[in-house]
Amino acid sequence: MTPDAAVALELAVQDVAGVAVAASVGARRVELCTALGATGGVTPGPGLLAAAVERAAAPPSGTPVEVHVLVRPRPGGFVLAAGELDVQVREVEAAVHAGASGVVVGALTAAGGVDGAALRALVAAAGEAEVTFHRAFDQLADPVAGLDALAAAGVARVLTSGGAARCADGVEQLRACAAHARGRLGGAVQVMAGGGVRVEDVAALRAAGVDAVHLSAKRTVADDGGPGGGGGSGYEVTDPEVAAAAAAAVAAAAAVRR
Repeated sequence: MTPDAAVALELAVQDVAGVAVAASVGARRVELCTALGATGGVTPGPGLLAAAVERAAAPPSGTPVEVHVLVRPRPGGFVLAAGELDVQVREVEAAVHAGASGVVVGALTAAGGVDGAALRALVAAAGEAEVTFHRAFDQLADPVAGLDALAAAGVARVLTSGGAARCADGVEQLRACAAHARGRLGGAVQVMAGGGVRVEDVAALRAAGVDAVHLSAKRTVADDGGPGGGGGSGYEVTDPEVAAAAAAAVAAAAAVRR
């Protein structure tokens, strides 16, 4: 991506209504997951996936949006235990079969590097669908070497906060990753900034040279489930106002660079 190229907006959503919100504000993609706030996101079920793909193709307003499915069967770390790669390969295949435009995966070695063998198996399972490497990337000691490994495996993009808890604190690493991806890797891997993104962070992230900005734009709905339903923790939804503000910030940042 050149500094003047358009930046894509991706929203992490957890339901069909979130897909509709993303389409209405002009997002290019959604990352579909569940339990985002509680776990960082895990694989959505087949019913939600099927409904989300249908809504994304024919939203009530806006334009169709791509559905990229998080494939993460459990919370916790990203070193795969015995049998977990097989599960993820099956979930990638199921997501693509259901009509997803892409999948979001990640696997690390016990030594803290990209698990190239696992990643190649997941990319192969995805076929022609795009593969994004998720924020497991932010645990790498050497992100530049990590980008090289992703490119070698055929990954389309990486979601990263620049190794920080929030993207705003990882801008310099994001800038270095974007420069390496555009330079030595010839744009083979897109760099997507995500992790604690606020609307006011978008301009700085774009200036760092990232290809896309990812955020959840979520709010919590108060709804007491009682002792058997999680108590008063409520549930998360995509906030249309925050999503619209993020889309406007992306558009404004693009206009400033023209």
